[in-house]
Amino acid sequence: MKLYADTPARRTRQLLTDLLFLLWLVGWVWIGSTVHDGTMALAAPGRQAAESAASMASGLRDAGARLDDVPLIGDGIAAPFDQASGASDDLAAAGLAEVRAVEKLALWLGVSIALIPILVVGAFYLPRRWRFARDAGAGARFIDASEDLDLFALRALANQPMHVLGRISDDPAGAWRRGEQGVVRALAELELRDVGLRVPPISA
Repeated sequence: MKLYADTPARRTRQLLTDLLFLLWLVGWVWIGSTVHDGTMALAAPGRQAAESAASMASGLRDAGARLDDVPLIGDGIAAPFDQASGASDDLAAAGLAEVRAVEKLALWLGVSIALIPILVVGAFYLPRRWRFARDAGAGARFIDASEDLDLFALRALANQPMHVLGRISDDPAGAWRRGEQGVVRALAELELRDVGLRVPPISA
């Protein structure tokens, strides 16, 4: 696999676009994290209410337990405290439920805000980069000398627009069949340029 082109101009463009995509990714991750943290701040009142209610319930249970030990009147006096502690437990549970709901909202909101723009851009950018790396890597394995140009010249005849082929020769297919090296090299250069490769030097 070959990540970058041999030609300086195209390689520079690829490096810049890779850097821009990386900055795009990091920027949206940061935005998503910021939104997550900001949403989590909404859980603070629910968390404080839950902690206060739990503390009150614990205090009421302790008071009820102490009064329950008082002879004769303990059972009657402890009952209201037990009921109040139960109500406080319900308030604490409601506060915790609110906290869990805010935590879930913060998670999905942060992930969605970060992921959607990354996926939209990545869906266009990454397949193109993958195709280039695949095609350039495959081409680099096939070409290591000027004798290998024939294959790429044939691909150019199949892939390049007719007006582009016409600028090289009035009869590019005939010239390729006759093995005219100038035309073969020019055709191969067209195809190699599309996959980011240089034409190998002419063998001595």
